Amino acid sequence: MGLINLQSLGATLRAPLFSNLNLTISAGDRLGIVAANGRGKSTLLRCIAGRFEPTSGEVTRSRGLRIGFVEQEVPAALGAVTFHEVVRDALTAEQAADEAWRVDVVLEELEVPQALRDRALAALSGGWQRIAMLARAWVSEPDALLLDEPTNHLDLARIGHVEAWLNTLPRDMPVIVSSHDRAFLDAVTNRTLFLRQEASQFFSMPYSRARSALDEIDAAEERRYQTDLKTARQLRKQAAKLSNIGINSGSDLLTVKTKQLRQRAERIEDAARPAHQERSAGAIRLANSGSQAKVLVTFEDAAVTTPDGALLFRTGRLWLRQGDRVVLLGRNGAGKTRLLDMVRRAIVEPERAERTVKATPSLVLGYADQRLADLPDADTPLGLISARFELAEQRIRSLLAGAGIGIDMQSKPIGSLSGGQKARLGMLALRLTSPNFYLLDEPTNHLDIEGQEALEAELVEKASSCLLVSHDRSFVRTVGTRFWLIDKRRLVEVEGPEAFFAAVAQEEG
Repeated sequence: MGLINLQSLGATLRAPLFSNLNLTISAGDRLGIVAANGRGKSTLLRCIAGRFEPTSGEVTRSRGLRIGFVEQEVPAALGAVTFHEVVRDALTAEQAADEAWRVDVVLEELEVPQALRDRALAALSGGWQRIAMLARAWVSEPDALLLDEPTNHLDLARIGHVEAWLNTLPRDMPVIVSSHDRAFLDAVTNRTLFLRQEASQFFSMPYSRARSALDEIDAAEERRYQTDLKTARQLRKQAAKLSNIGINSGSDLLTVKTKQLRQRAERIEDAARPAHQERSAGAIRLANSGSQAKVLVTFEDAAVTTPDGALLFRTGRLWLRQGDRVVLLGRNGAGKTRLLDMVRRAIVEPERAERTVKATPSLVLGYADQRLADLPDADTPLGLISARFELAEQRIRSLLAGAGIGIDMQSKPIGSLSGGQKARLGMLALRLTSPNFYLLDEPTNHLDIEGQEALEAELVEKASSCLLVSHDRSFVRTVGTRFWLIDKRRLVEVEGPEAFFAAVAQEEG
């Protein structure tokens, strides 16, 4: 018997999320849970942690099992509490009195700078808030660890450190991770659960291998389904021919045979089940209006500086050409977003731009900001699209629904949307702008794996031209055609991202 056992587990909120789920979590299991946004991953973790009562079935845990649970959202009540106190408060009163040293040990393990430890959580970045929640769960010395989207808001260096830290935990400790970060799942898991409304699929392998196996199963089921339908059609066609012959000849035997064929066809049709089709969280499509220019952006040894003028790096002489998908690599704080801002200004405000960054006048910019700052919380999806584009209301409503924002959400404040819905709304606005050049700053933030793959496909298939920053290694590997690295205050072109990824991982390991 495992440490955690799920028996016929099911959960329904507004609609069924999953059902009849049977799963055993044993010592040493590192389980990745994969599903689209809003499909029940967080609910399943809460069921396992004992914080949500399932609609059906049960969860049994080994006697005395202590579970550390890191949820997606930071409780609002902790905003005014310092990093150190947030972690210390997870200890019992007796532990806090006699073993407060454990807090500093955990903070050292997770490499939390001393300067941050006495700062209020609300004053810290989203990434450090995630680390604080992880430390809070770990300081109580749990027997099992549940992590809900642990890489949200983390830069590549922090992701690498969390990966390395998880891989140094005791080998017999079970860890259950819900994540949309494909590379992270491959690095830290050895089991994968694809959570589905019906017939969830479990594999004893990391995400990428499990995904290939799942695709094969779904393809085989679809082939079987189509074969069953074809067989049923042929039986009905035979029955129709025999029926005509039987009517003309008055043969009772043929009448019986006709009935038998139709019954066989009905049984096959009733038993036939189509392959699983994931309910889309909303389509992601991009436009590419094209440009006649071959060179889109030119850098003439531009100086990229901090707001107060301190030099971060120089670009040297570089060109971004039609069809290039350039990935900008560099450590946190190296100046990646500053360079994107300079290119953006060169396109939309050339009169205010630096002379060392030049954009061809025919460029139409599509800009995706990682903070989604161009989607005001107080506005509504319907109002935002109506104000920016001259489209009929019914057309706008149809486009919003296609992007995963239903009629019931279209007139509500954007602030009430989920992160995934906001990201898809941003992508819809991007598409309607009809750009021929994209600046993408962490575009996969908030997108589930389905959304990430859709965005990748759009960029690749439409041969889009773009300059992008991303900590999503799978996205970078799939999309990038050129790679620029900020290194020793210079921007240099490198053959690929792997050396940079390895260097970051080695530093953090």
